[in-house]
Amino acid sequence: MKQYSANIAKGKEVLEFFMTELRNEGITHVPRWLPSPDDPESIQLEEKNDSALDGTVSPVSLCSKPRRNSGQQTSKECQSQLDTEYIQRYLGQLTLMQESRLVQLRSSFAQLHKGKVPNDTMLLRFLRARDFNVEKARHLLSESLSWRKKHGVDKVLSEYVMPQIVKDYFPGGWHHHDKDNRPIYLLRLGQMDVKGLLKTIGEDGLLKLTLHVCEEGLRLTEEATLNCGKPISTWCLLVDLEGLNMRHLWRPGIKALLHIIEIVEANYPETLGRVLIIRAPRVFPILWTLVSTFIDDITRSKFLFYGGNDYQEPGGLIDYIPQEFVPDFLGGPCKTNVKEGSLVPKSLYLTEGELGKEGHHITDDSIYSSVSIAKGQSHEVTINIPEAGSVITWDFDIIREAVNFTVHRIAKTENHLSQGENCINSVEEREKVEGPVICRDGESVQGSHVCSSPGVYILSWSHTTGDHKAMLMYYYEILNSADYRGSMSSLQSGNSSFSALSSSCTGTIATNSLR
Repeated sequence: MKQYSANIAKGKEVLEFFMTELRNEGITHVPRWLPSPDDPESIQLEEKNDSALDGTVSPVSLCSKPRRNSGQQTSKECQSQLDTEYIQRYLGQLTLMQESRLVQLRSSFAQLHKGKVPNDTMLLRFLRARDFNVEKARHLLSESLSWRKKHGVDKVLSEYVMPQIVKDYFPGGWHHHDKDNRPIYLLRLGQMDVKGLLKTIGEDGLLKLTLHVCEEGLRLTEEATLNCGKPISTWCLLVDLEGLNMRHLWRPGIKALLHIIEIVEANYPETLGRVLIIRAPRVFPILWTLVSTFIDDITRSKFLFYGGNDYQEPGGLIDYIPQEFVPDFLGGPCKTNVKEGSLVPKSLYLTEGELGKEGHHITDDSIYSSVSIAKGQSHEVTINIPEAGSVITWDFDIIREAVNFTVHRIAKTENHLSQGENCINSVEEREKVEGPVICRDGESVQGSHVCSSPGVYILSWSHTTGDHKAMLMYYYEILNSADYRGSMSSLQSGNSSFSALSSSCTGTIATNSLR
């Protein structure tokens, strides 16, 4: 009787809410409810127009308990009424409008999939990702379900076998929970050899690893929900950037990263509750400029940034992670199973043919230029920089012999040729702004230069020693001043303690990483 009375009260509350909504919209007549010809037990509203759909509800039940290890449940497992206690216990606080949108989305999938629909937690994630717009959430979720089926994602947890390269060289792993009982994933990105991983397991291998992490995250949040007695639907990502340099801006690596981000954003929305970025070096704004545009506004708002040792100050990690769980490599007492990370030996690299056979092809040809340099000669690239503050970034591999790398700026000076007023000659002189750096056979070099003034800059490779022609592959890119400084402004304007980065935004970044 108590449950029956509660259901009656709930039904009255829902009806009154929507009656008020209809009055506010000036609607005084609603078509009669009719049974669906496909399912006599379901009821649907006859649509007046497409725009009226958002406020209508098809009374389809919510399940009394979540299902484990699956994103779907059948209508037979659902109760015949909205269970308030279930919603609060497993889904969290929802407004009446949010509850109705959840029911409406469930109804839509029940009709499309003939009784099989995603579970409530998954439905809510996609609804939240689209601000509870039912039609947009349904479209996004439908595409995601097709993607999961096509790529066998539901079998990732049971069938994925972690490659030995990942076990030995990937610096990431799960680590206890934060103060909100969210599972924590640690990623020591600054210690990760992006190029080495892509050259051994390929983009496809890195994507499979990412999907395994995401699927584990969903499983761990379900376990946390059961263990904590309250809904836990997201996990916490802690990214340590100590050691990050231009080596991490290797172009194929960035391209692969952006592709993976796009896939995760589309298929795992609203799974990150908080992202803690710590020990961010001054090169980080360049990476953030490239990556941030691929992250939606809702997810970006969950990022907290800490430069240098700011994470140890009040408002740092201990505000979000229990003191006993702060990792030892960050000065805490808790040991982790996350590897420090090291360079993958080049002897383990696969050839392009081998990567292609395994479906892991990573190509350099579309963006990298190849050049041979005879002894005593040089190869130069001229770059016109229209405004101060622009950033030139470069990445090149020495295939054979050794070269000297230098960055010049063309400086114009005026010489007076005589006493006459018009006898002035403009002379161009080269000014070294980076280097020279000796780059040996087999080395990879990444670096950047913040241009203090506009003008003409030259990237120069010269070959002075050796018996054969030097060979190299190179790539360069220009980040304009607005993008570079805009990325730093966005970091500083957020809820962050990003001090170390802001103090170094006008000088030269001379971060050449050799290996």
